[in-house]
Amino acid sequence: MPRRSLFALSLLTVGLLAAPPASAEDASTAEQTIDVMNALFGKHPGVRANHAKGTVVEGSFTPSPEAASLSKASLFKGPAVPVTARFSNATGVPAIPDGSPDANPHGLAVRFKLPDGDMDVVVNALKFFPVATGEEFRDLLTAVSKSGPDAGKPTPLETFVASHPAAGKAGGTAKTPTSLARQTFNGINAFVLVDAAGKRRPFRWRFVPVDGEELMPPDEAAKQSPTFLMDEIRTRIGKAPAAYRVEAQLAEAGDPTDDATKPWPEDRKSVVLGTLTLTKPVADSLEAEKTLLFMPNALVDGVEVSDDPLIDARVQAYAISFGRRSQ
Repeated sequence: MPRRSLFALSLLTVGLLAAPPASAEDASTAEQTIDVMNALFGKHPGVRANHAKGTVVEGSFTPSPEAASLSKASLFKGPAVPVTARFSNATGVPAIPDGSPDANPHGLAVRFKLPDGDMDVVVNALKFFPVATGEEFRDLLTAVSKSGPDAGKPTPLETFVASHPAAGKAGGTAKTPTSLARQTFNGINAFVLVDAAGKRRPFRWRFVPVDGEELMPPDEAAKQSPTFLMDEIRTRIGKAPAAYRVEAQLAEAGDPTDDATKPWPEDRKSVVLGTLTLTKPVADSLEAEKTLLFMPNALVDGVEVSDDPLIDARVQAYAISFGRRSQ
């Protein structure tokens, strides 16, 4: 797979900032991942080292009648709840053009503000992830960093892809949209819905634009303004709401819940949990996002993490990231 597209796909999970690298002996996997990202993208104080470029908006979530039958979570019980959301581009380059292939996959992080605590959901445009564990993600980034134009053949990246088939395919599942309001965002990790009787249903999130997905050919995307997606979504919702159907793709027996490289079949049942409606761009987005930390395990009773090891890997990296970029 071309280095350029894999470079883009491999930079999804953590929003990280520059800091002095830990010693190899003492660094955790999450710290090592952050250090490699800093080497790949440079150090940009005050911003995330991945998904660095973004914009913050506000709106609400209205649950569907069906949602309460699947989960006892407060999110699905009552009237609409307020949300804060952040759209983003991949990579740790704050000024990356929105239409660049390296800006894929675009991301969406949502905070639901509930009476019993905030709940976060972090999704992106990939249909599956290139690797299954935090250690493999670190190793993928390391392989990218060692596979420059002067690297011998086979390059470390080519060797890695040869032994990790999903790493060569995942990036091709994310394309540049005509608008962030016309992009489908997927949950690569499995979570679990728990109903009032204690029944557990593994699922993956899916945010489907009500107006339909609309993607742009790469040559057309390259002609756009460097900020066309971020500008357009703010202008759009300043005039009229942008809405997404929030769906749960339900697993069936035998579907893996511990491997983000393996998408479930498209014929798996999807239940509409509600509608996310974005209505207002935050006036000072750059200031607002400084304090925002979206955590995949920030859940409420009725929604639980699965056995997917990437969830904990993301949580650890996010925590380190936030500490570094807040210094």
